[in-house]
Amino acid sequence: MAVAGGADPTTARVEELLAGILSAHSRPDYVRPVRPWKPHPAIAPLDSEEKPVVQLVRRLSIENDEKRYVAMDLLPKTMQIVQDNGMYDWFCRSQCTGLLQVQAAEIKAKSINWQSYLQSQMISQEDYNFIVAYDNVLNDSAKRNALVRQQSQQCAKTFLNLLGHIAKDQTIQYLLVLIEDMLSDKENGRVFREYAQQKGESVWAPFLTLLNRPDDISVNLTAWILARLACDGGRQMEGSDLQLYITWLKDQLRKSENQYLPTVARCLQLMLRIDEYRFAFMRADGVNTLQAVLSSGVNFQCQYQLVFCLWVLTFNTEIAETISRYNLVPLLADILIDTEKEKVVRMCVATFRNLVDKPESASVSRENAIQMVQCKVLRHLELIALRYNTDEDLRADVDYLTEKLTLSVHDLNSLDEYTTELKSGRLEWSLVHKSDKFWRENASRLNDNNYQLLKILLHLLDTSKDPLVVSVACHDIGEYVRHYPRGKRVLESLDGKSRVMEKMLSDDPNVKLCALLAVQKIMVHNWDYLSKKLAKDEAEAKDSLKNPLGPIQ
Repeated sequence: MAVAGGADPTTARVEELLAGILSAHSRPDYVRPVRPWKPHPAIAPLDSEEKPVVQLVRRLSIENDEKRYVAMDLLPKTMQIVQDNGMYDWFCRSQCTGLLQVQAAEIKAKSINWQSYLQSQMISQEDYNFIVAYDNVLNDSAKRNALVRQQSQQCAKTFLNLLGHIAKDQTIQYLLVLIEDMLSDKENGRVFREYAQQKGESVWAPFLTLLNRPDDISVNLTAWILARLACDGGRQMEGSDLQLYITWLKDQLRKSENQYLPTVARCLQLMLRIDEYRFAFMRADGVNTLQAVLSSGVNFQCQYQLVFCLWVLTFNTEIAETISRYNLVPLLADILIDTEKEKVVRMCVATFRNLVDKPESASVSRENAIQMVQCKVLRHLELIALRYNTDEDLRADVDYLTEKLTLSVHDLNSLDEYTTELKSGRLEWSLVHKSDKFWRENASRLNDNNYQLLKILLHLLDTSKDPLVVSVACHDIGEYVRHYPRGKRVLESLDGKSRVMEKMLSDDPNVKLCALLAVQKIMVHNWDYLSKKLAKDEAEAKDSLKNPLGPIQ
């Protein structure tokens, strides 16, 4: 019986029980949505004529389905595959890194009618004999490896012949899945190397050519095969082949809505463990690409993989110093503070440790440490130590970083603090900005290294979308001109005055006010100069009247 002015207690109790039952069976891997999500068309809208309890059950079921999709952060095409085939449990992040693995499993389960290819004379008898024998031992890794090593030359020859003479997408995909599966044993990579060496050909060329195929499955399977071959301990990829492959990977990272991004990241995770490949990636401006992708709001799995790439890069001391110029600390600090995934936390902390520990230059290490403090990493390390106290490796990294960052705070002076904040691009109203003492002592230091700090301020004026950053930059430029006698002349030589004046037209009232005050300081400085000049001219005029013949020689 309904209670006057309230809900039926029986219905409320049913709702509570149903919510508990359904939440117990929902996926634990829930994360905040990173892109808009639309329900699958198979999910019918709620029927307004259904009883309230039935509606509740259906609504909660739909919400849990949505959570499952959001947790996996899949694109619509993948959502359909997973839902239509009831693959929720199989498609778990711990077992699968992306769409390609789902598709590869489906492709491997199919069979190819090799007899039809033989009858149409598209393949030779010996290639037919080998591929049929290989298919028969496909699911027994011991027998498969034995066949590959007994007939190594024929194995490589057959696979390359079939890849070169067959055009059908499904067959090419099947062959690539077989090769990828075979290369899960590193020893099998020598089959292709020895065959290429005997023929005097490149082991990479047949696979690099396949990167131009129109179907995404073949292309991404090929990319993973190339990564495995390049890192199996044999002769490394080099020259134009390496440049082509690294450039392809970089372009795929930047590809809009790339459903195979986890596969591309896996290739890089493997490749960047080797110094020669690390340097090739750096030459291709790969760090900027990683930075751009991480800034675009990818899911936690891709965050983990891409930060892993940065982590392995920083094991090289030379790269650890060079990579500090890319201003990665603020980005990684944001990821660290926002994420709820332990493996992403572990990767960020490990990368921070390398940025402090690996550079040979003490000044670079110190600058990185100060920047971490500026981005509130030190404060967050205390929370990490409490939350993840059972992970010994993570705890060791946290303890190391806490010690180093604390020491850097003790040695920090006001100019170091200002410089680090400025280079991070995250200006706030900290004490140094409003300290007359700081500006009296340090205004001229903005001229060091060919006006490096002043140019950063002007760059922030042009590029920052944050009104707070632009407001503080306008203020600092005004203080520079006020405390450095030649500041106006320097500012005009860098076209800074007009850039500050443009901000007077900003829609943000704080930016407009700070820009107005900065322009006022520039003009007052000009008026002081003019008044001194007029006073000097008047004094000279009076002297000339007193002595019309000029000074006595």
